[in-house]
Amino acid sequence: MTEREARAGGALPAALHPGAEVAAAMSGFLKEFKGFQTEMKSALQQQEERLTMLDRKTMTYGRPALSAHAEVEAPHVKAFDAYLRSGDDDGLRGLVLEGKAMSTAVAADGGYLVDPRTSETIRSMLVATSSLRAIANVVQVDGPSFDVLIDRSEVGSGWQTETGSVSESATPAVERISIKLHELSAMSKASQRLLDDSAFDVESWLAGRIATRFIRAESAAFINGDGVDKPKGILLPAKVANASWTWGSLGYVPTGAAADFATTNAADCIISLVYALGADYRANAAFVMNSKTAGAVRKMKDADGRFMWSDGLAAAEPARLMGYPVLVCEDMPDIAANTYPIAFGDFQSGYTVAERPDLRVLRDPFSAKPHVLFYASKRVGGDITDYAAIKLLKIATA
Repeated sequence: MTEREARAGGALPAALHPGAEVAAAMSGFLKEFKGFQTEMKSALQQQEERLTMLDRKTMTYGRPALSAHAEVEAPHVKAFDAYLRSGDDDGLRGLVLEGKAMSTAVAADGGYLVDPRTSETIRSMLVATSSLRAIANVVQVDGPSFDVLIDRSEVGSGWQTETGSVSESATPAVERISIKLHELSAMSKASQRLLDDSAFDVESWLAGRIATRFIRAESAAFINGDGVDKPKGILLPAKVANASWTWGSLGYVPTGAAADFATTNAADCIISLVYALGADYRANAAFVMNSKTAGAVRKMKDADGRFMWSDGLAAAEPARLMGYPVLVCEDMPDIAANTYPIAFGDFQSGYTVAERPDLRVLRDPFSAKPHVLFYASKRVGGDITDYAAIKLLKIATA
């Protein structure tokens, strides 16, 4: 009987049926796939065992530097947050700051040191603002003052013959300038209900409020401070005509008009101010003035009708006057008779800001109920350290 006849009669053997071939193929595929699954499970299990052994070794011999830093910093951040929100200082007691052999706890009336992350945020805000700090020499100290030694003498030199005697050089004149650190404080206020809200970022809020108040106080003191419980400003020393300048005073250049810039060739005084500064200071020099003065100066043109003021090409780049950067500091005086509205100099050499790196916060929930007061304090000082590095422009005829 032929295959066609068998199909017609329904008597085709099972081995020759098409469905049987498909079933056999699927069975072989499933068998191979199951074997593949078994091999993959075994390989993954071995890999997991290796990773577990590596983790145990890492925990035994020490974590990577970044992880270790995070573990050190996190407890302080968490404890500081608890202190700000509820006054719970148990977490802060006994904690030691990384890299310092000192506890975060201080005297009961002195508050606690701000956590490193918040402190760095405040410091960054201070540096980035329009304050003399941005261009001055900033140092961090651990003591109550910072001493700067200035050698005002020239190195003795001369031409000598082969057999001639060597003449003795002059005795060096060394000045010691001591910058005393003063306490700067700021107080912020928040309601307890706001502090209880977990969505409220109390650390960022506090950092911003403290930085804003510190910026205002520092900026004013670095310009006009009298040295009494505050830094000494750049306008504090005696001012003399630059032709008769001596150490301990600041030399000035007059504008040539009694109450403003001269009506003709107004820019000449700016040029004279630039070249009144020594050549060794001009390379790193900058102008300091307030917005009103900047508005008047940027209208000035040279003899060829070109503006002397040029804006920065990038957003963060300062404007320039005669090629030198301009720091707009609102605490500089306005243009008026016998004022000094513009300073020009190398402030890295001429002015030093000394500060302690630590910042303390005291929480006071009693004095302004239902609000909570946060009293922040730091120690900072400032003074002129090189009187030859700064020159002033005076609104006067001579």
